[in-house]
Amino acid sequence: MKKIVQKSLVFVSSLTFISFGSFTRAADWPQWRGPQRDGISQEKNLFREWPKDGPKLLWEVKDIGSGFSTPAVVGERIYLLGNKGLEDEFVLALSTKDGSKVWSKSIGKVGEPNQNPAYPAARSTPTVDGDMLYAISSDGDIAALKTADGSVVWKKSMRSDFGGAPGTWAYSESPLIDGNTLVCTPGGGQATVVALNKKSGDVIWKAALPEGDKAAYASAIIVTTGGIKQYVQFLQNGLVGLDPSSGKMLWRYERTAKGSPANIPTPVADGGMIYSAASRTGGGLIKLKANDGGGFEVEQVYYGKKLPLAIGGAIKLGDYLYGSAADALVCVEFATGQLNWEDRSIAPASLCFADGRLYLHGENGSVALVEPTSEGYRERSRFNPPDQPNRGAAKAWAYPVVANGKLFIRDGDRLWAYAVAAGG
Repeated sequence: MKKIVQKSLVFVSSLTFISFGSFTRAADWPQWRGPQRDGISQEKNLFREWPKDGPKLLWEVKDIGSGFSTPAVVGERIYLLGNKGLEDEFVLALSTKDGSKVWSKSIGKVGEPNQNPAYPAARSTPTVDGDMLYAISSDGDIAALKTADGSVVWKKSMRSDFGGAPGTWAYSESPLIDGNTLVCTPGGGQATVVALNKKSGDVIWKAALPEGDKAAYASAIIVTTGGIKQYVQFLQNGLVGLDPSSGKMLWRYERTAKGSPANIPTPVADGGMIYSAASRTGGGLIKLKANDGGGFEVEQVYYGKKLPLAIGGAIKLGDYLYGSAADALVCVEFATGQLNWEDRSIAPASLCFADGRLYLHGENGSVALVEPTSEGYRERSRFNPPDQPNRGAAKAWAYPVVANGKLFIRDGDRLWAYAVAAGG
């Protein structure tokens, strides 16, 4: 989830990203929202429909720890965050073959346990880069681990090392790796956003932004527009673009943040257009234009509430954006915000895309396979994973993952693996 708090949304586009580190096969899912942080898998030859009871269940694990973390999948390993109680938050490595534990490493405790409403648990998705893994605990511990055995190479605290200021629901960010740089968001007036050397943890720069923005619950993305590369992050006071070499703020857009207690959505970017949204406010698309001072002018293209806003994210496919509004799956034109259709289906839901199909994990625990089209909602299959946990006041917020011929569904302390490759 990363990013699990109230109803909001994550949007990402594949057209504006730089490659993230030395990831391996295209079928891997090495970080939050997949290889390009856009929710899109590169897998092919997958089932177009499932049997009545769903695809074949390969295995189920019931003790991975509490949390909303989406798995990262690389080769024969699954990596995720979980917690046992409030004092032990850990990174867990499992085998993709049978879900058995390979290793576990504690990296801190659960952050901000006195939340209201209360969902204290692990939230971040690990980022796998070659033989290293980078994770952020809900209490703000940043850890660099070896994927082979979980041994710690270096560790920092966003609270004590950078004077971090998280929001009510603690830290929910998944670390961004850009070449040799790790980008994360402590929040606060000392180092609102920081860039670290991924090999040593040494500080490259600290961006102390105006007003000392608190960290929200989004994850940074890389955007290149007008030939200028930048890091884009959704903070508590607004959406910002930062110079990757210095951390200098290039622009800010506040409309979608005003009045929102939880800015969860990771932005969706396509060229010079960036979309952001929060459930208590609305969604807005901006257009960036470089100015003579080295920054950008921000033009709002549209703003509205009948747009993808929920926690479960959105996928930009061609000219259209698919995601959940408050209680319905919606399809809107990215460039105009025009609503093409809405359907209650199993919405609100989190989603990913692979080989011509959307995979939906409803907040009620159901899983659906949907054909994306601007013409209307076309559900092809639906099922309910067995042995779903008692969620209490929480919901099934973890995102689905399609990697290496398998569909992975996480719900609280449960993880299921399904065979979704045709003939595989």
